[in-house]
Amino acid sequence: MATNAVVRPHEAAPIDPDAFPARAGPVEMVRWRQGVRYGALGLPLAFVALPLYVVLPNHYATEFGIPLATLGAVLLGARALDAVADPLIGRAADGWLARGGRRAWWMILMAAVVLAAGFAALFFPQVQGDSALLVWCALTLVVTYLAYSVVTVVHQSWGARLGGDAPQRARIVAWREGLALVGVLVASVLPSLAGLAVTTAVFAVALAIGVLFLRAAPAPAPSDPSVRPASMRLPFATPAFRRLLAVYLVNGIASAVPATLVLFFIRDRLQASSFEPLFLASYFAAGALSIPLWVRAVRWWGLERAWLISMALAIVVFSGATTLGAGDVVAFTIVCTLSGIALGADLTLPSAILAGVIQRAGHGEQSEGAYFGWWNFATKLNLALAAGVALPALSWFGYAPGSTSPQALSALTTAYCLLPCLLKAGAAGLLYTLLIRNARTSP
Repeated sequence: MATNAVVRPHEAAPIDPDAFPARAGPVEMVRWRQGVRYGALGLPLAFVALPLYVVLPNHYATEFGIPLATLGAVLLGARALDAVADPLIGRAADGWLARGGRRAWWMILMAAVVLAAGFAALFFPQVQGDSALLVWCALTLVVTYLAYSVVTVVHQSWGARLGGDAPQRARIVAWREGLALVGVLVASVLPSLAGLAVTTAVFAVALAIGVLFLRAAPAPAPSDPSVRPASMRLPFATPAFRRLLAVYLVNGIASAVPATLVLFFIRDRLQASSFEPLFLASYFAAGALSIPLWVRAVRWWGLERAWLISMALAIVVFSGATTLGAGDVVAFTIVCTLSGIALGADLTLPSAILAGVIQRAGHGEQSEGAYFGWWNFATKLNLALAAGVALPALSWFGYAPGSTSPQALSALTTAYCLLPCLLKAGAAGLLYTLLIRNARTSP
């Protein structure tokens, strides 16, 4: 049975000669050094995601002349395989974490080496010709995605196993996601300013630092070695997880739709493409800076109600964006800043709620990987569904990139502003009904 007592590093019995710091209780993780050591790996993981999802397609199309349709099929296949693999990776992560931080850290280290090598190979292929380049891209992309998923799922499960009350869980996630937003900010400007070679080198160094910092971070305590890793179906046997996942999926699609369409809105509706760096920087910076505020809000309102407030903020902000037109740079900067504040809650609170669901279900310190494997699957499904719904809908309503007709711009505004509001409202209703009211009426 787990205990709530604080275990300090000098009091813990060593696991082996190279033992990691003992698992931290709520008091230990208040210290910013502990938070940085655990969260530092979030920076390179977020840093690498932007080039993989945004820069790579354009790079292969412009530098090597690969047809977009063919390249799109390769990317879709690789991403689908990656998403399907996440639950399997989660189950394996539970087995590694069951032996304590040392085994999990070594798996992260090996996956990180593969991730750095795969990232470099993707952007600097050693073959020529369309067919060879496509095969190279497909193979290196699968390897890179899988390595990325291993590091991500184990890192998230590691944090969930540290336990604690709601504010404690929010702080753990806040350090990871706050530093992740720093990584996104750097990755959004570095490729254009310094080139892909420098970007690759910076990523490799940041990844090495993150892995080394994790070695000194508070580590999960070993669990009972006789307990086998949970079945991949276990999370769905937990009603609270099913309810949370429903909210997360709807809210995730609501957030992914404007992320998919934002550049079209900036270029065609606002006619302000030169201000893209300002808009993106204000969005991500506001998200990063707002995270401590959301952590504090958890103490006042709790995790679920704080998340509900952020949804209401996003609805108000995107409703106001429907009135914007060409040249409204200042107003849209305000929209980006306020929606970035809502982003801070989306990045911090759901994972903290999930960690609580795992604990209350009695699956703590044994099945976090199974839960986070499906959690990451849902995250990737959100991105796919957003693109699969929003882009065809825009085309059906007569919008194409560069369109200036009132009908096309109206369709773009509806998809970018109103559709996310409707989805957010649905997510807020589910959150209140399934989580907040359900918790209040449960015995």
